[in-house]
Amino acid sequence: MKQHKIRAVFARGGTSKGLLFHRADLPAERSRWDRLFLAALGSPDRYVRQLNGMGGGLSSLSKVCVIGPTARADADVDYTFAQVLVDRALVDFTPLCGNMSSTIGPFAVDEGIVKATGERAVVRIHNTNTAKIIVATFPVEEDGCAAVDGDLAIPGVEGTGAPVRLDFLDPGGAITGMLLPTGKVCEPLAVPGVGTVEVSMIDASNPCVFVAARDLGLSGTEMPADIEADAELMRKLAAIRLAASLAMGVATSEEEAQRKTAVPFIGFVAPPAEARTLAGTRIDPAHADFVARVISNGQPHRALPLGVSMCLAVAARIEGSVVHAVTRRDAGARDSLRISMPSGILTVAAEVRREGDGWRAVRGGFFRTQRRLFDGRVCVSAAALTD
Repeated sequence: MKQHKIRAVFARGGTSKGLLFHRADLPAERSRWDRLFLAALGSPDRYVRQLNGMGGGLSSLSKVCVIGPTARADADVDYTFAQVLVDRALVDFTPLCGNMSSTIGPFAVDEGIVKATGERAVVRIHNTNTAKIIVATFPVEEDGCAAVDGDLAIPGVEGTGAPVRLDFLDPGGAITGMLLPTGKVCEPLAVPGVGTVEVSMIDASNPCVFVAARDLGLSGTEMPADIEADAELMRKLAAIRLAASLAMGVATSEEEAQRKTAVPFIGFVAPPAEARTLAGTRIDPAHADFVARVISNGQPHRALPLGVSMCLAVAARIEGSVVHAVTRRDAGARDSLRISMPSGILTVAAEVRREGDGWRAVRGGFFRTQRRLFDGRVCVSAAALTD
């Protein structure tokens, strides 16, 4: 059967990789995107390797971004994110990927959607998944293209690159419409098959549910492979996530919660502790404000998703939350927070204010690197583009 070729860019953004498409090159009907994205990434794959597509067998390597013109006066481009599941025929447009967000500004400049002048570009990105604005600031080369080479190293990525600063404006209520979807900072959650668990349910950039590692009988420094190999732990985490999805209003039924595999993300946290990275280097607890592990789409993350990292940082600033309870006491005096994770230390800035009886997330920010790995055309079967 003949294959169709679609213009695309394959890029790394932070600790993720994915395909970037021009909106104009995709079918006008959004309902036809799912089959195309599944075919391009190689999903579903019962062997969980995506060898028949561009995916890498992990949720962090199975992503799609769509970029196009925007109708908003406060933005330069629209950006739609799609999480393609590895082993299921499912594309989830609910979450936002912070890591891949670092590729959008450079893509817009390199593709001529936004013209950069001077040594630095500022691109205002409207994320259609959350209706929020992300401001990307990055250096530009003499030829007008986004810089790639630089001195910034980020945990989980070999080498260094040019820094991309991402500022997420007013990230609270990205999916549910409220920073605290249940109105509570911390509360007991009844979880079928598990019991009652003390959790914090926060929606900043992405909706997340956080639980203390000690309440799961964990230290918090467990490595991803060990977490994934613990079937009982994975069952408990999945059950907590489903219960939180219903409590937060992300889903209205258990069936819908099962379909929405990405959000809410679930993570467990602990006070700073001695740990090792996936590369075998030592993490000094004096250099971290708290420890976190995150699971999404049934897989523990090797490096924290940035949208979840922002939610963690926001939660750490909210007094009384599960995350705040394990955060180093002197962390409040600093603009940014240092999160210990399997790949190292991730630094995230978060500004949170108390307003009346509630809280408001004003902004969140961090630095990433990105690199275009190839551009050209991705091949998909004709069946992926026909009904």
